[in-house]
Amino acid sequence: MIRENQRLLNFALVLIDVFVIIISLWTSIWLRFQTTLFGPIGGHISYQNYVIFMLVVIIPVYLILYFAFGLYKPRRTYKNIFSEATQIIKVNILAFFIFVGVLFIINQPNFSRLMLILLAVIATFLGIIERFVIRSFLIHMRINNKNLKHILIVGDNDLAFTFAQKIKENPYLGFSIGGFIGRPEHVGQKIDGIKVIGAFEDLDKILEKHRFDRVVLAIPLKFYYRIDELVESCEKVGIKAEIIPDYIRYFPAQPSVDMIEDIPIINIRYVPLDDSFNKFLKAISDYVIAIIAIIITSPIMILTAIAIKLTSKGPIIFKQERIGYNSKPFMMYKFRSMKVQAPDEEMSEWTTKDDPRKTRVGDFIRKTSIDELPQFFNVLKGEMSVVGPRPERPFFVNQFKETIPKYMVKHQVKPGLTGWAQIHGCRGDTSIKKRIKYDIEYVENWHMGLDLGIMIKTVLKKNPNAY
Repeated sequence: MIRENQRLLNFALVLIDVFVIIISLWTSIWLRFQTTLFGPIGGHISYQNYVIFMLVVIIPVYLILYFAFGLYKPRRTYKNIFSEATQIIKVNILAFFIFVGVLFIINQPNFSRLMLILLAVIATFLGIIERFVIRSFLIHMRINNKNLKHILIVGDNDLAFTFAQKIKENPYLGFSIGGFIGRPEHVGQKIDGIKVIGAFEDLDKILEKHRFDRVVLAIPLKFYYRIDELVESCEKVGIKAEIIPDYIRYFPAQPSVDMIEDIPIINIRYVPLDDSFNKFLKAISDYVIAIIAIIITSPIMILTAIAIKLTSKGPIIFKQERIGYNSKPFMMYKFRSMKVQAPDEEMSEWTTKDDPRKTRVGDFIRKTSIDELPQFFNVLKGEMSVVGPRPERPFFVNQFKETIPKYMVKHQVKPGLTGWAQIHGCRGDTSIKKRIKYDIEYVENWHMGLDLGIMIKTVLKKNPNAY
């Protein structure tokens, strides 16, 4: 039943996508030719030609790209729309270049390129809204015990029980556990309300008797010699077996898989910013935000520079070596907030709440984070990002990497002016382990929406540990 429902859902999605593309196209044509928002029209072809181009090129290209970018795959395990939104953005960027290429090939100079830009923007906006509404509706159904997939878990160990607990804690997934398969001595027992309905040897009979949508193998390494027969039992009744590897305990995060010929290689840490498009998207947003921030805060920076110069001896800008992306050192800029110190003191001494080294102006600009504003120039140089783990001095990096597990993971992305750890109060003389926990969460779960949320909270939330 679920397979039939998925086919119907995909068919409905295709129809809705076609409708959204048509609406986007007509809106972009109206904005370009029926309003004066975008200047004079110039050369122009008939509306009939736009309709033909839509039917022959635009709709087919969009649907092909939607399929190619996985937008018709089941998305039960996605908690939010951001991953799908990123794919929709990619589709529209690529579609724009394809359309321009087609117009060049057929030598059609009077077809409005500006209209195609409007189409890409509007189709992106409406496409994201459409998918958000559909996914929200499906999640609502699943939470109310509709459109469920029925799962059989093969295993009666901690791994199997942990997986079952995750399913129960997240009803948005729409999974219903039909029972466990385990060792004979456990048959009939209930674990957290779920019954062990048979032994490994009973799998054939159970699959013939009951209808399951998925069979998940969650067995200990010592029983891996049975995987062949378990998989064969599933395939006899046309169910694909899925395996949760027992060595998942060694994965510190969501893994990804590369293929070398027919051999899979599991990367134990998934970093979204390893993706070229994600990296490009973040870089563009960093440059735009940094330029806007420098323009807006320039009066504050000028006044701060004057105040520092008038109240204490020494340079206005304090430069200090920090460790950045891929563990490369760089010079980070700040407004000087402390008295001039010896180099060895700067490298190895931690700032405290009532630090006597702070100047009168320094105490204020540190509490208000004005001292961090020059780091927008680090962003323009490509050494930092607006959002990311805070960079640390080489002295402390060398110390922490030996004593704090996974400390160096933070260096797999660019450091930032603010970050996930900072909006959770991990700033100044606070727990390094807690800070790294948040940094790793950021590294492994990055999306543009997360960056936006961190920036908003940074502006709105006062940090008690800013000193």
